Amino acid sequence: MNRLTLTRRTLVGAALAAPVTAMAVPPQRLSVEDRAMADRAAVYLEGLSEARARFVQTDPRGAVSQGDLYLKRPGRARFAYDAPAGLLVVSDGGVVSIQNSRLKTFESYPLMATPLSLFLAKHIRLDRGVVVTRVTRTLEGFAVTARDGRKEAEGEITLSFADGPLRLTGWSVSDAQGQSTRVRITGLQATSGLSPSLFVLKDPRPKAPGRGKM
Repeated sequence: MNRLTLTRRTLVGAALAAPVTAMAVPPQRLSVEDRAMADRAAVYLEGLSEARARFVQTDPRGAVSQGDLYLKRPGRARFAYDAPAGLLVVSDGGVVSIQNSRLKTFESYPLMATPLSLFLAKHIRLDRGVVVTRVTRTLEGFAVTARDGRKEAEGEITLSFADGPLRLTGWSVSDAQGQSTRVRITGLQATSGLSPSLFVLKDPRPKAPGRGKM
């Protein structure tokens, strides 16, 4: 596995940025209580129009990285990794861009082709276009596992929530080998007035002759 592949796997966990292939898990039959919790999660996420937080990411190898997270729904997010990671992931509402200053790489994916789109959508409907495969209780609250029912975005994600008050605490993404990358959010705060420039990321590399857009 080359370094670029490892970078993609790492980024999947934090930004849900790169398309991933997950194991197919049959949806469980949701109880009325399960559906109610999933609906609570959808209402909460839709109301989280602007927010900032710290994130701590643990990849399948146990490597830990962290950084600052900014959200501006619909569609926009920024994951700025602390040094020495050299990573920056930005969703501008249409495209998710990944810049690695250490490897001098720059990649872009359509937002709708990534699991990130599941909770950055303008209208979050867990009963339309999204398949909730299970709802589980946790010590803090509950977790909702979902995938894109239209199969535009590959992969399955689990969003974790705490009660009292309801808040997003993190998520995880599993790959085809069952390896999971986990992200823990701390200090999540609703905010307003985030600069639009936070959600713009352009390829910093000079264009070589004949090189088209990525």
